[in-house]
Formats: sequence, C-alpha cells, structure tokens
Amino acid sequence: MQRLESPVQALASITRMPSPGRRRWLRWVLVAVGVGLLLAAGAVAAIILHSPGNVSHPNVEFTAPTTTTTTTTTATAPKRKKAVDNFQWPRYGYDLARTRDFPNSSRLDPPLHRGWKYNDGALLEFPPVIYQSTLYLIDDNGSARAVNKLNGHEIWKHKVGTLAAASPTFDARHHLVFVPLLSAHGSHPGDGRFLALSMKTGRVVWTHIVGAGTETSPTVVGNAVFYGDTVGNLVSLRTSDGHVNWVYHASGAIKGGPAYADGNLYFGDYSGHAYAVNANSGHQVWRVGTNGTHFGFGSGNFYSTAAVAFGRVYLGNTDGRVYSFAERTGQLAWATGTGAYVYSSPAVAEVPGLGPTVYIGSYDGNFYAFDARSGAVRWRHSAGGRISGSPTIIGDVVYYSNLGSKTTAGLNVRTGQKVFAFSDGAFNPAIADPSAIYMVGYGAIYQFLPKSSKPAAHAAARKAKVKHKVKREAKRRARSQQHK
Repeated sequence: MQRLESPVQALASITRMPSPGRRRWLRWVLVAVGVGLLLAAGAVAAIILHSPGNVSHPNVEFTAPTTTTTTTTTATAPKRKKAVDNFQWPRYGYDLARTRDFPNSSRLDPPLHRGWKYNDGALLEFPPVIYQSTLYLIDDNGSARAVNKLNGHEIWKHKVGTLAAASPTFDARHHLVFVPLLSAHGSHPGDGRFLALSMKTGRVVWTHIVGAGTETSPTVVGNAVFYGDTVGNLVSLRTSDGHVNWVYHASGAIKGGPAYADGNLYFGDYSGHAYAVNANSGHQVWRVGTNGTHFGFGSGNFYSTAAVAFGRVYLGNTDGRVYSFAERTGQLAWATGTGAYVYSSPAVAEVPGLGPTVYIGSYDGNFYAFDARSGAVRWRHSAGGRISGSPTIIGDVVYYSNLGSKTTAGLNVRTGQKVFAFSDGAFNPAIADPSAIYMVGYGAIYQFLPKSSKPAAHAAARKAKVKHKVKREAKRRARSQQHK
C-alpha cells in the first residue's frame, strides 16, 4: 500500500486516486466546501492515526445456505425436438444480485482450447451480455456491437457515442438493448446518454439525456431499467419508452451498477456511503457511511458494484477494504483490509467443501477469498500486478484479469491454485454459457471451449461438409441408375 508521508500528501492521495486503466479523465473526490487546507489536513491525519483495523461481526444478520436433495427418477424420454438456444446472461454480474457466479458449469473447467477471436479495436473495460446466440457489448470509444457467439462474426455495429465504461443490458420482451454513455460527443464525461437500441438492428429506439454522463452497468427488473450517474442520481426508466419513473439523489457519484434483491436496489457512491433503495418507489430503505464520513468525505469511494447474497451486501472500497453490510438494515458486518485500492466488484458463491465465500482482487497485487460471514481471509493468491476489474466464477474456477501484466488467470475456488492462464486481459475477464467461455481481453473477445468440444463454427462447417457429400453421393447414384 502506498504510504502517506504527511497529511497534505494524504489529502492529495484521496483526491487524486489512480484511474482503473487508461481512462481519459481523473476520478475526483468531493471535499466539503469552505474547509481550509489546514482543517482538511487535520481531518485526514485524524483518519490515518485513528483508523480502525479490520472489523468483524459474524453474528450480524446472515442467511446460511441450505442443502437440498433431489430425487432422480428414470423414465422413457420423449423424442427430442431440435434444441433452441434460450440462454441469457443479461447483465454485468450475471444475476439480479450481481453475484458473478455461473453455477452448475463444471463441464467448462480447464483444460480449455481457443475457438474464434473477435477484434474490437478499442478498449473493452466491461464484458458483453448474452441473449440466445448473440453477444452485445459497448467499447470504451462508444461503439455498440452485436456479435454471433457461435462464430465471432459481427452482426451489427453502431457508433452511438464517444466515451463509455459499462456493460449493456436488455429487455427481451421489447427487443431492446440498453447502452449507457459517459459522453455522446466529447472525450470527457458529460453530455451523456442512455440509449435503447433494437436488438436486431442496433438502431436507436429512444434516447434519455444524462447531462453528467453515466458509467453504471444497468439492470432490468420487470418494466423498469435502473442506472446511476456521475452526479449521484439513481434513475428508474420505463423500458418500453424511457419514461422517468423516479429519481433518487445519493450523496456522491454512482459508478457501480445497482444490485437487486428482495424488492430493493443496493449500491455504493463516491461519498463513501452504501444504500438500499426501494425499486418500486425510489424511497430510501437505509444509508450507511464508512469511516471518515463525519469529516464530510468518506475514507474511500465505492466504485465497486455490489453483490447480494446470504442476507448480506458486499462491496469493495478504495480505502483498501472489502465491506459486508446486513441486507435488511445496513448494519456493518465486517470490513477487511487488503492494503490498497479495491476497485473490483466481488463474486460470491456457496462453495461445496469451503462454504459461503467472497472473491475479489486488489491493487495490492493479490486476489482474495474471504469467509462471507466473518470476513476472514480463506486464501490469498499473489497475482504479481494490480487487479482493477471484477472476477467471475465459472464452475470450480474463479477468473480474474491482471491490469498490471494484461493477462487473465483462473484459480481453483477452494485452494487458490492457478489452473488457467491466458496472455490477454485487463479488467473483467469472462462470461459464459453452457457450452463456452467468452474471455475479454484488452481489445478482443475470445471463445474458449472444453477440451472435449470443438469450435461451433468448425462443427457446423464439418456438418455442412458431410451433408454436401451425402447429397453429392445421392446424385451420383441417381445418375448411375439412369445409365443402367
């Protein structure tokens, strides 16, 4: 962790934190207006000198997972129709609670081999989403794209803005994909947009102006889509036409996407507060601060997108800690330090043989597995470079990208042992469907398949080739019969 040599340097460090990647702007922390440099320095000194260590209250509200048993019966299976791919990975974080856990997918465990590669040509800070056979994505240069997940071929591409840093989401009922923009025309945040595009063609169906710009990865619940903006507004829009349902005003910029569970939205902001807001009304359920908020600013910022599991809310913070709050009340359950900024969002899962576990990376160059109840470190893996993006759990492997080395690694979820390595990566490493993993590199997407599988495009080509041979042989035999 960077050591602060003086209160003035400490304040500078808080107000000029490093950007997670090659962003074209600085992330500024708001400081109380009218507070002089001496007072501010004294406040920071107080935080540094009296900052508490790790906090753990494991008995705070926690819903332990239950083990269920299933009974298997044998029956004569009916004749199967041709399978229809109805798979969806609809948002950043996979499910509504943003756990980043893709369960029951052990068949995708390494060893893996590479299928197709799609070159975007711009930084891919956030991963795509999946609807049936299509990947939808936004690159940092504001280009929205649809890509065939079977062969990596581009279906459509539209330059809808100039600056973006989020994953899209979609409303399958209205055939719309939602694109958040930091800027529609400039190279800095501002003059942003929230767009609804046709999933089929990419044309703009409706537009909502976001003056400050937005970099939250949105989520859809029912007929509403939710996002936050850089001045602290959490917004609910009607998916079909963009009508504003409600706006909630937080205390600082909202960078992470809201997670949804039990009727509420959960998120953190750049003032160092965490929130629960009712999704239907926009009314605040609870609001809690982190250490330092009584001086007018938080000890750190929540860039992290929350994950909700086990009756808890989990968030990383730039004060170097990972936090756990009670989902119902906001009570602090634990806060465990890592030694450096935690921009990463957590991945959370009930791991057989290990228990409820939180996975997250840090700028200290380590990847962590925490006990989800107590915050104790289960294991720590040295990544050898800073980790800025968020992990994904696929089967028995948790994947992360190393921003320092521009690589991707996969670790055994129980032991932290490395079981996969790839020479590209930067922020958020992967998404998946039942047949393949889609790795996100610095500016490209790669299809990876289990060792026993073959790339879909090659399989389709072989099938077509065999079908062509059969037809050709049938024609040859027909001609032969005619000559007899």
